Amino acid sequence: MWTQDIDPFGNIWVSAVVAAAPILIFLICLVAFKLHGLIAAAIAVVAEIVVAAFAFQMPPGGIAGSALFGLLTAIWPIAYIIVMAVWLYRLAVASGHFDVIRASIGGISPDQRIQVLLIAFAFGAFLEGAAGFGVPIAICAALLVQLGFRPVKAAMISLVANAAAGAYGAIGIPVIIGAQVGGVDVLELSRMLVLLIQPLALITPFLVVAILDGWRGLRETWPATLVVSVVFSGVQASVLWFLGPELADIGSGLAAMVALFVLGRYWQPRRIFREDGGAAPEPHRHSVREILVAWSPFYILTGFIFVWSIPWFRDLFASGGALSGAVVSLPIPGVTGAITTPAGEAISNTWGFTPINATGTAILLAVIVSFFTMPTLKLADLFDELMETIRMLWGALVLIAAILVLANIANFSGGSASIGTALAEVGPIFPLFAPIIGWFGVFITGSVVNNNTLFAQLQVATAQRIGVDPVLLVAANTAGGNTAKVISPQSIAIAAGAVGLSGREAEILRASIWYSLGMLAFTCVWTFVLSLVFT
Repeated sequence: MWTQDIDPFGNIWVSAVVAAAPILIFLICLVAFKLHGLIAAAIAVVAEIVVAAFAFQMPPGGIAGSALFGLLTAIWPIAYIIVMAVWLYRLAVASGHFDVIRASIGGISPDQRIQVLLIAFAFGAFLEGAAGFGVPIAICAALLVQLGFRPVKAAMISLVANAAAGAYGAIGIPVIIGAQVGGVDVLELSRMLVLLIQPLALITPFLVVAILDGWRGLRETWPATLVVSVVFSGVQASVLWFLGPELADIGSGLAAMVALFVLGRYWQPRRIFREDGGAAPEPHRHSVREILVAWSPFYILTGFIFVWSIPWFRDLFASGGALSGAVVSLPIPGVTGAITTPAGEAISNTWGFTPINATGTAILLAVIVSFFTMPTLKLADLFDELMETIRMLWGALVLIAAILVLANIANFSGGSASIGTALAEVGPIFPLFAPIIGWFGVFITGSVVNNNTLFAQLQVATAQRIGVDPVLLVAANTAGGNTAKVISPQSIAIAAGAVGLSGREAEILRASIWYSLGMLAFTCVWTFVLSLVFT
């Protein structure tokens, strides 16, 4: 049995800097040296192994087990979800459904500034609430490219737009997990997130329009941008305040799409904006039935995801449930029962194989059902598109696996805890830095759920020491993590794969990083202001 030492140098700040070195190396390789994402990740993984072995004295078996855990997690459930989602999208394109979807969007407005509000912001939030785990980024970025957006811009806008919804997908799981791990009330946490994140949700529609067309774009589209902002944020805040996090994104995304559709019947920008400066294609007219059938894969997807997420279905697979035998938990050699924390708690993490209740299975069923709405496709086309999806995404999936290997070694070696503990040492001004812990957690894991699992309890313990409301700091952990999704290597790898830029992740990162850091800075300052009230 090996015990983590989160302060091997006898100075928590020195230990934290050493623990953070592999992440900094990864960022420098991408941004400064402009290396291929896979090469940067490989260098960072080697650096993490060196840090874990020589700085944190992690035994080789623990390092190997941690790496195996990351690899298995990358395969299941993450790669499974991404491949199924992109497969569904490719089938919609191959069947001709997407031509009708594109025409229906163009029928609302040929202006790309309106289209980005509709797809990247509103529809992306809807998908985030329904599926999460990179699904909205993959689908929305690909949709924008098909509508004529440049690939890097499509990927970057999809990532930035997700900041208004990323804290609550899928079906509110990040908030629910944060409340459970932190021992706080879910509804109280939801209401605190309204106070903390809604200012960001209000300005995000304006931000994505400004990214596309600057101040001129804001002047020319302010009615649509304002309507989307007010409707989306109003519905999201109301659902969070009165009901909780489960439907916060689905309800707000759907309401924003409807609001844009209604507004489009009565108002259009005087100047039609196209990124390439060319004329907008003349949209083809389709019947209501054709449009409904074309959009049906996404309705079907939402239906399955919703069923997979509701409590009675999840309870079937919980311990003692009717289908609990369908859940396989595999202990990881060198990790499960082989590592203890400094507090003496044994690491009990196991890898779960869940063939039925996995989110990817819900998407797979959506693919199968949707196939029967696509009479132009043959069975051979179904499998051809799957093979092409895997061929297109393999680079992105390998990058995700490398990042998860790095993240799990950092987590189980005690490196992540070292960074979090160092930040907690700052005392009364800790709320100013609390979101940074969440940002770091999502950057290395790619998931707000995993971030809250790692650090929610640390936030609560620190809040109790410094006399701040623990709910606020759990919310700050969630909100800070949400801003990191804009540049999480997993998110960027998914976006790059979806728009055909695998190997060019650094371009997307350079285009997105300042937006992530700006959002993080705002969240830090706003958290500190709220901490002066909630003590």
